[in-house]
Amino acid sequence: MTDDPRAIIDSEPMSRFQWAVVAIMVGLNALDGFDVLSISFASPGIVRDWGIDRGALGLVLSMELIGMAVGSIILGGVADRIGRRYTILGCLLVMAFGMAGASTAHGLTTLSLWRVLTGLGIGGMLATTNAAVSEAANAAQRNLAVVLMAAGYPLGAIVGGSIASLLLSQHDWPIVFQFGAVATLCFVPIVLWRAPESIAFAMQRRGPDTLAAVNHTLTRMGHRTVVTLPPLEGTRERLPLAALFSPALLRVTLLITLAYTAQLMTFYFLLKWIPKIVVDMGFQASSAGGVLVFANCGGLVGSLVLGLLTARIRVHTLTMVMMAFSSVLVALFGRGQGSYAELAAIAAITGFFTNGGIVGLYAVLARAFPTGVRATATGFAIGVGRGGSALAPAVAGALFSAGYGLQTVAILMASGSVIALIALLALGNRAAPS
Repeated sequence: MTDDPRAIIDSEPMSRFQWAVVAIMVGLNALDGFDVLSISFASPGIVRDWGIDRGALGLVLSMELIGMAVGSIILGGVADRIGRRYTILGCLLVMAFGMAGASTAHGLTTLSLWRVLTGLGIGGMLATTNAAVSEAANAAQRNLAVVLMAAGYPLGAIVGGSIASLLLSQHDWPIVFQFGAVATLCFVPIVLWRAPESIAFAMQRRGPDTLAAVNHTLTRMGHRTVVTLPPLEGTRERLPLAALFSPALLRVTLLITLAYTAQLMTFYFLLKWIPKIVVDMGFQASSAGGVLVFANCGGLVGSLVLGLLTARIRVHTLTMVMMAFSSVLVALFGRGQGSYAELAAIAAITGFFTNGGIVGLYAVLARAFPTGVRATATGFAIGVGRGGSALAPAVAGALFSAGYGLQTVAILMASGSVIALIALLALGNRAAPS
């Protein structure tokens, strides 16, 4: 019997093994969430020990975003050549090394270099897990699986932030990076054990053992095996990055990249500056970490709500709604609040919508590009987006240093969500073939 394994995965119910793969990708994205925000948790202690001003802090907060930009573009393309699994394992090692190195830094230059290295691994991980989870899920649950994967980001910030706050009550700021390095290394054996190579990738990059490998994975998923593989569709792309700028994909590439970049500008202004803003309002550093955790709790709930609603409402429409509310809530956050409870509440609600916009874009990305360039396209959008969003903390820091108040800065940074909304409106609803 000849059949297409991708069609089997699309049509059959999701097995426990497939949900386990999704759960691993959620955990990997949770690592990204903590690793990215680890510098935010550590920033009050760094400012205290090194005596740096807001402008210098804004540059340090941007460093891993620059690394993520490079890592997403380069390693997203690598994942479309050597596979999702090997790329994930390599990214884990890079992230762990960068986090361990950051804990030894004694100045802005060395800390910045270690954060760039960490960002390289994070960027590659984000591009690869988005493609891997999309290809592990069936057609009916694909949007939900991608949204759940993206929800790992705030989950990592919540769990890791809570642990970081506890550790910081007894230790100095390097403990945050040390914890991140150990947690990252713990995922290497988990990926080796339970995360096989994507069948969709194997179908694109065939070798003499592809049929046996595909059938082995189908068996682990609880699906029937195939006797032969269908013929390759077209020729193998030598430069998948160039394919993103072909006439068929140019418009969608540019619009999704613009939407992702603009929404991230708003998103990272909120998450990167919350701890310092809260401390400047007169609260303790430990309380600042708590507000950041509340913001990510809201982001997690927003991700889960969006995931549940994808069964009834188009993910494209849901994402635009999230972006509209994101712009309003970020501007409202800039008004400042009278008490810690009010500050935590508005941070949580704002996180709900800002992260919801990001999560929705991951699902839009997974739908918009075919398998052969899916990781490359995700990596390109994430890379350009993270590179552009690296300006967010630095621009906000420069505005603060120039004397602008929180309300003005918040309104300016909230405009990113408006731009992202307009880009999605221009894109329209699009789904590419597998």
